[in-house]
Amino acid sequence: MSLLTVQLLRGLTGLTWRLPVQRAQIHSKPPWEEFGTMDVAVGLTSCFLCFLLPSGWVLSHLESYKKRE
Repeated sequence: MSLLTVQLLRGLTGLTWRLPVQRAQIHSKPPWEEFGTMDVAVGLTSCFLCFLLPSGWVLSHLESYKKRE
């Protein structure tokens, strides 16, 4: 690299080093009421149906996607 390129890159990284970094103000509190067994079962079932079922279907039909028709 040329000297000009090195100086330009060094100057650009110097600018980003001086920028202020904003941090998120996240404060967490315990839940007002405990989750029941039914709440947990509904949450896990919905996660399974929304994420794992479609990806499993795609993976099981991967050979048919590879074929050109």
